[in-house]
Amino acid sequence: MVYEFGEFTLDTERQQLRRGGEPRHLEPQVYAVLRHLLEHGDRLVTSQELIEQVWGGRFVTPGTLNSRIKALRQALDDDGERQRVIETVHGRGFRLRIEVRTVADVQAASATTASSRDAARDRQQILFCRAYDGVRIAYAKSGDPGAPPLVKPANWLTHLEFDWNSPVWRHWLTEMGRRRTLIRYDARGCGLSDHDPVDVSLESWVRDLGSVVDAEGLERFSLLGVSQGCAVAIAYAARYPERVDKLVLYGGYAVGRSLRSTSPQEQLERTLLHDLIRVGWGRDNPAFRQVFGALFLPEGTPEQHQWFNDLAKTMPMENALRVRQASDVIDVRQEAAHVQAPTLVLHARGDAMVPFENGRQLASHIPGARFVPLESRNHVLLETEPAWTRFLDEVRSFLGSDLAPANGGSRGP
Repeated sequence: MVYEFGEFTLDTERQQLRRGGEPRHLEPQVYAVLRHLLEHGDRLVTSQELIEQVWGGRFVTPGTLNSRIKALRQALDDDGERQRVIETVHGRGFRLRIEVRTVADVQAASATTASSRDAARDRQQILFCRAYDGVRIAYAKSGDPGAPPLVKPANWLTHLEFDWNSPVWRHWLTEMGRRRTLIRYDARGCGLSDHDPVDVSLESWVRDLGSVVDAEGLERFSLLGVSQGCAVAIAYAARYPERVDKLVLYGGYAVGRSLRSTSPQEQLERTLLHDLIRVGWGRDNPAFRQVFGALFLPEGTPEQHQWFNDLAKTMPMENALRVRQASDVIDVRQEAAHVQAPTLVLHARGDAMVPFENGRQLASHIPGARFVPLESRNHVLLETEPAWTRFLDEVRSFLGSDLAPANGGSRGP
């Protein structure tokens, strides 16, 4: 849905506020406040209603809500004195003082005139292949058909269908599929892939990546590693340098928690994560799983945290624990030293799931790798934060237009 009010538009599909053609940055909670006010622009919205909607009923002080209203007014070129856009009704709540119009969803409005290529970009095709040990691996293709391939190795906790329509990953899949064919897959034991594999290890993950690209007949391609998927991408690139064109790594590490944990605090955190999975992963009470949502998305909205909680329920507890344990003993430092592909490494400074220092060390192990710090606290970058824009600029500039075409043909212009 797109809301028009005054000189502003809010596109809820893209989670983007614009004035004219210029985007305006909103923190996730500020965005959630604005969206709720627009959805109920014909009436007064009480303070309690906003707290329940934005903070999920958690206790917050009136000052917290007021600070988000103040930030929203600044984004809308408004202030508490004029109250041109947002009116404060003291002791009750807030209402909009400007007419709000809704227009057709941007994608739906353009669908009638879009080319078949544009329409295909908004779909994904799910297929299956067999791994070396017979495990069925589900993978998906999306983006521009026939464009150069960008392959994303699986990371912890994915689901091809859930991710495609999610408020957490949708913008990643859309943007990484522009002018490229994006290929991604669910790891063994996860999502639409088989849930009962015998082997869950880094070696099996690297071989599964090989099974997917072989099933698609790809001879040369670029890799996009995210989190745990960075180690898989590094190991594959080191073993098959003739097949990997470029390497993009975000939020990753070369050494798992068990091997890098030297302080009692780090060891305690690793043990706590395992215990949380054992005790609470399969329970109806979402509190245990929400810890992971808070680590992945500390600045996420209640909707995004709930989506992560729902996603977690698609993976059996035993598999979640096996994957965490296998991730904790990853060590690709030797492989990283043999990577020949040009490499871009990006990492958020405030990442609580994989600390910033791990990203810096990962880049230092890869010859000639370029390292880009990003100003964010989120392990998965959100579309509404400036770090996402910086990420896209860096990745697009790095990948450029010199990717090898699918199925090995000659390079395009």
